[in-house]
Amino acid sequence: MEKLCYVLWKRPGASGDALRDALVRDAVPALRARGARSLVLLAADAHAEAVQTARRTRMDDPIAGMLTLWLDCVDAHGAVEALLAPHVARLAGYLVTESVVLPNTTHRAPPGTRTPGTTMLALLEKPERLAFDDWIALWHERHSPLALEIQCTYRYVRNVVARALTPNAPPWRGLVEEGFPTPAVTDPMQWYRAEGDPEKMRDHLGRMIASVRSFLDIEKVESHPLSEYVLG
Repeated sequence: MEKLCYVLWKRPGASGDALRDALVRDAVPALRARGARSLVLLAADAHAEAVQTARRTRMDDPIAGMLTLWLDCVDAHGAVEALLAPHVARLAGYLVTESVVLPNTTHRAPPGTRTPGTTMLALLEKPERLAFDDWIALWHERHSPLALEIQCTYRYVRNVVARALTPNAPPWRGLVEEGFPTPAVTDPMQWYRAEGDPEKMRDHLGRMIASVRSFLDIEKVESHPLSEYVLG
């Protein structure tokens, strides 16, 4: 089994809700018929739009979401892209290795319905200053434990890109799915588990920024608040 991630852009004039609904109604059943399993859709729908002040992007046309799925063999990715293409303006596909650092055991919902909370999707580039192995060590061995310690995350999934599957895909090497209680997305006190203590928040924020800067060019980090739909 291999995991594929598709970052999606919506067509001009289309809403995030309309794209979500079209994918769930039309693309997902067709993908299942082609053997896709464990599908999860992250969507910039109306729920996510309510916390768009948390979005960090350099794109003039920000992403509309990401679809993840598992196939027996990545060689079938062309059929996946053919089924997604009619619904989007653009897509970028990646073959990844997945690490479920923190599974979601607290913010659950019936299959096909919206997960309570907000998923922050971080799209990461590896800085040229770091060798790949050093980058992975800093990210996995130092940054991930810190994030779990000082943030109120309920789900944390790392996807390390093995290779791009589509032409002209952005040079992202990491796609990170982090679930947060929605109020925390716009409230640093909650996000950083500061418990109303400004000094504690400054400490946690400073540690996080220092950690991020150790393995990323912070100005290139993309971070998008999205709704999660576990489709099975």
